[in-house]
Amino acid sequence: MFELTQAGDCSYYVNAPAKIGVYCSRDNQVYLIDSGNDKDAGRKLLRILEQRGWRLAGIVNTHSNADHIGGNHFIQQKTGCKIFAEGIEGHFTESPILEPAFLYGGFPAGELRHKFLMAQPSSVSPFSDPDFPSGLKVIPLPGHFFQMYGFRTPDDTVFLADCLSSAATLEKYHVSFIYDVAAYLETLDAVERMEGRLFVPSHAEATDDIGPLVDLNRKKVRQIADLICTFCQTPASSEAVLKHVFDSYGLTMNFEQHVLVGSTVRSYLSWLHNCGELEAEFADNTLRWKRS
Repeated sequence: MFELTQAGDCSYYVNAPAKIGVYCSRDNQVYLIDSGNDKDAGRKLLRILEQRGWRLAGIVNTHSNADHIGGNHFIQQKTGCKIFAEGIEGHFTESPILEPAFLYGGFPAGELRHKFLMAQPSSVSPFSDPDFPSGLKVIPLPGHFFQMYGFRTPDDTVFLADCLSSAATLEKYHVSFIYDVAAYLETLDAVERMEGRLFVPSHAEATDDIGPLVDLNRKKVRQIADLICTFCQTPASSEAVLKHVFDSYGLTMNFEQHVLVGSTVRSYLSWLHNCGELEAEFADNTLRWKRS
C-alpha cells in the first residue's frame, strides 16, 4: 500500500484505498490528484514527494468524499499549498460536516461524524484560479457525487475518480454509492467512448481498456433497478425497499451502511419515479412506492 507507480511520462499514481494521482508539471513541481483518507495518508504522500525530490505545487480534488480529501488539511497545514476544488464540491471540502449531514438527511449522529465520512476542513480555490495546473484537462464525471471531475494529463493518462467500481467490489457489496443515477449512466456512456493511453479509476486497477469495467458497472445499476421495481409490485415504503436490498445482497446494516446504501437507494427511487417506472403514493402518513 502507498507504492508509487509510474503511469506515463509525467503521470504517476499512489496505490491507496482510493488511488492518488501525481502529475509532474515541470522542474520537479508536482500536483496531487486527491490526498487520501486522513492525515496519515497525507504524511505518507509528503514522504514520497520528499524521497523523489519533488516540490508540491498543489492538490487537485476530484470530489469531496472524505476518502479523497482526508489528507488535505494535514498537507495544507504543513506546506501551505493551494487546494483546487470546484462548485459544491469545494463547499463540502471547506465544510465537511455537509457530507454526513447530506447522507443522513439531518443533523448526523455521532456514529457518522468520523474520518471516513467527515474530513478535516481545508481552504480551496476554484479551477478557474490562475494557479490551477494548465496541463490538466478537466473532465466532468457527475453522478457518483454532485460535481465530480476526472483529469487527463498531457501524456494521455486519465484519472477517473469514483465513476467505476472494481469487479471484486461489485461482487462483494453490489451497491456502489450513487447520488444521481441518470447522470451516472450518462457518465458511464461518456467514459466508454473515451480514448486514452491509460485509465486510472480510484477504486479499480489501472487499465488501457476501460470498456469491460464500464459495462459491468452499468449492468449492476440495471440489476439493482430491476430488483427495486420487482419488489414494488406491491407498494412499499423507502425503508422496506432498503431492507429488501440489504436482504437480497446479504448486506449488514449499521449506521454507516444505512446512510450510504440508504441514500443510494433513495436516489434509485427518485430516478425510477422520474422515468415513470415507479409511482409515489401517500397512505397512513407513509410514502410508498409502487410499480407503474
